Amino acid sequence: MAGSKPYIVGVGGTASPTSSTEQALRFALGQAEKLGARTRLFGGGELMDLPHYLHSDCRDHAGALELVQELRAADGVIIASPGYHGNISGLVKNALDYTEEMARDERPYFDGLAVGIIATAYGWQAACNTLSALRSITHALRGWPTPLGVAINTATPVFRDDDCIDADIQKQMQVMVDQVVRFGVGRGAVVT
Repeated sequence: MAGSKPYIVGVGGTASPTSSTEQALRFALGQAEKLGARTRLFGGGELMDLPHYLHSDCRDHAGALELVQELRAADGVIIASPGYHGNISGLVKNALDYTEEMARDERPYFDGLAVGIIATAYGWQAACNTLSALRSITHALRGWPTPLGVAINTATPVFRDDDCIDADIQKQMQVMVDQVVRFGVGRGAVVT
């Protein structure tokens, strides 16, 4: 990756492309692009197309192959999940299960990558629990969760047309994205 722009892959969302979770992820990737990064979004629509993870099945599924290929190429990752019953959604968990295909890579899983984390929920308890779960998963995948993760209480409007309308959340997202991109630059990519 030396000499190229950092490549940030976003994974997350829900069955609804207008969900707060997917809007948050699109906003974050937009901020990464403003910092000079290249980005790729694997949103809810693509995640819903993934079969339940089974090692032998993923070699025949184009979407699964693309997800794993892009995660292998990433200089940083941003994960966004809604809080369902106090934890990450099955949709996002299934997508992350596909990283098992990277277990025997030269760089296994998310080893050495900054991972930005966004958790959305209709209430602080589920948002914070989901954020904590995503941090644990990131550690298990050998990634480096950014010092700032973003928990978003969607009980009041936070996004409109993929733009963050809450100044505090907007600032938190910008700090988190900056951490992911700067860490990606430290891996050899450059911002031009």
